[in-house]
Amino acid sequence: MAGIFISFEGIDGAGKSTHIERLARCFAAQGRAVTLSREPGGTDLAERLRSMLLNDPMDPITEALLAFAARRDHLTQVIVPALQRGEVVLCDRFTDATFAYQGGGRGVDWDMLQTLERWVQSAGPLVQPDLTLWFDLPTSVAAGRLLGARVPDKFESQPEAFFDAVSQGYARRCAEGAGRFARIDADQAADRVWDGVLDAVRRRGFLT
Repeated sequence: MAGIFISFEGIDGAGKSTHIERLARCFAAQGRAVTLSREPGGTDLAERLRSMLLNDPMDPITEALLAFAARRDHLTQVIVPALQRGEVVLCDRFTDATFAYQGGGRGVDWDMLQTLERWVQSAGPLVQPDLTLWFDLPTSVAAGRLLGARVPDKFESQPEAFFDAVSQGYARRCAEGAGRFARIDADQAADRVWDGVLDAVRRRGFLT
């Protein structure tokens, strides 16, 4: 596909949202059409599933299945068509988040998640981001940033040990897909984080 697919990953409080908007403006300034989206979400159906996933009690495998159901709709309705049109797709979280939160945090079997990944993301070849920016932040720092920021959903209200396990899940995915990942040190000033984002994108030749 002619487009560029970049995902932004990390635990809540890592600062993804600030930099995804900024990167979208950079691509737009170079004349590229940009699709901004998020997961879970991105379509009407996926947003309804997101609300259930973030708020309703359910077992971990059900969480994973809902996340992949939302992803399938998002892929077929938004991501793949945008890439086929040659657009830049910037997505706040994608499949790595499911491995981190449900695999690392909830303990869902890693092989099961890999099977779901193959089933759901097959549209010809497996659809994966061209680049994944992992905003790596100590869990204690993330908790401090989120304190009082908003009413927490069921994931944000989890104890610090949960987010330690989520971070380990991200680290495992990074190790398994080293060619796709760029680790961004999110425990520094916002401008320094942005420098890391720009460097990672420019190294891939996506921005001049």
